[in-house]
Amino acid sequence: MRKGRATREKLMDIAEAAILSKGFGATSIEEIIAEAEITKSGFFYHFKDKNELARALLLRYLASEEQILDGLFGRTRELHDDPLHAFLIGLKLFSEMMADLPSGHPGCLVATYCYNERLFDRDVREINRQAVLQWRQRFLQIFEEIVAIYPPREEVDMEDLADMVSNTVEGGIVMSKAVNDPKVLSRQILLFRSYVKLLFLPTQN
Repeated sequence: MRKGRATREKLMDIAEAAILSKGFGATSIEEIIAEAEITKSGFFYHFKDKNELARALLLRYLASEEQILDGLFGRTRELHDDPLHAFLIGLKLFSEMMADLPSGHPGCLVATYCYNERLFDRDVREINRQAVLQWRQRFLQIFEEIVAIYPPREEVDMEDLADMVSNTVEGGIVMSKAVNDPKVLSRQILLFRSYVKLLFLPTQN
């Protein structure tokens, strides 16, 4: 990696950790450059202002998140042709992935940006909104494939069900931190998995 690129990534790593720890407003450019051991002019060489840093962080985070989810749920479709069973396998692997994080999930930039949306310009807020909608669309597509084969046992809006994936993950992250138990997120994903099974799998006579 070229030195300039390495410096940019280092600045973003430092900023992301600080923002997830204490929020965007409480994270200053001064503390970022102090930890990165560069000058303020060095920072502004890479980012013209704090909003540009926020935008770059969010785009990097979303690209990484998409790669993880594409790999995880794409792999499960290779393992099982049935969309419901493939999704259940994916949720199990997702839960295990979260359980393997020794200190728990560090936090979600999308949620953090929502909490601090007034601090960002319109462009950053729109990217964040689209990110949430992309999660909805990703899982809505999965549930639409499932419901074509497995009619739900109760009347459920598939869009709301797709949003429930985000709600489960974000809520699990918050609860993990609130009760200081890194495994809460993993257990919440498994609980959502159980709900999906109960909703779609026919009862055994």
